[in-house]
Amino acid sequence: MSEAVIKLENVNKAYGKHQVLKNVNMQVNKGDIYGLVGRNGAGKTTIFKMILGLSEVNSGLVSITGSTNKKELQKNRGKIGFLVGCRFYTYLNAERNLKYFATVKGIPRKQRKKEIARVLEIVGLKGVKKPVKSFSLGMQQRLGIANAILGNPEILILDEPTNGLDPQGIADVRNLVKKLRDELGMTVIISSHILGELEHTADRFGIVNEGYVVKEISQADLQENQPAVEIAVDDVARAKKVLEENGIKVMREVVEKSSLEDYYFRLVGGSSL
Repeated sequence: MSEAVIKLENVNKAYGKHQVLKNVNMQVNKGDIYGLVGRNGAGKTTIFKMILGLSEVNSGLVSITGSTNKKELQKNRGKIGFLVGCRFYTYLNAERNLKYFATVKGIPRKQRKKEIARVLEIVGLKGVKKPVKSFSLGMQQRLGIANAILGNPEILILDEPTNGLDPQGIADVRNLVKKLRDELGMTVIISSHILGELEHTADRFGIVNEGYVVKEISQADLQENQPAVEIAVDDVARAKKVLEENGIKVMREVVEKSSLEDYYFRLVGGSSL
């Protein structure tokens, strides 16, 4: 049975009269790369704020590694690293920025240099001396992830880490996320509105729409869900109706996987076009 490391039960959140989250139920299991999928404004970042304790839950329960009371939640949130926007001192280089954040996070002085070198090597920025203002967007995102994994947290939250990146930058982040799970054993929650990319990264998904988590689905479930079949024949217009009885020759048959994008739009409506 899967071990839940983060669980939300009937969580509601409103800002004034605006209801942002509505009876949200969500479970992230140990070892997941969990993709939080939804349009901008659907509630993804607010879910992260509830998990991280950056905003109070109006009602419902948040559980982190099995704990729900306030004192234990505060302690267990120390097991979470997060990237929610990249904010660095742009006149400093990567190492000096991380030295500041390592101090803020309470990493002992004797361990800081070694820890900073470790995370910079993981994200591919070891030895980069130029200031952050000279970084590409992809390098900034990798530095953000390096900051998030300072102290080797058990759980990692990444809010839209591929937003605005070029294809190579997206691939770099995808490979890095898989490395953090496969080699360091981290549980990763990653949000995106780029459905095709998240499909290549996550193995479980929570689909968010208008403040609800309307569905949780695994990669295996996704592929079993209504596969599309394309049949190439010598008379396409008549194929479905008369294939067997008229002996129309089948030239090619391809079974296509159901994509995350297809499933998402069937579930919440709209179109990818």
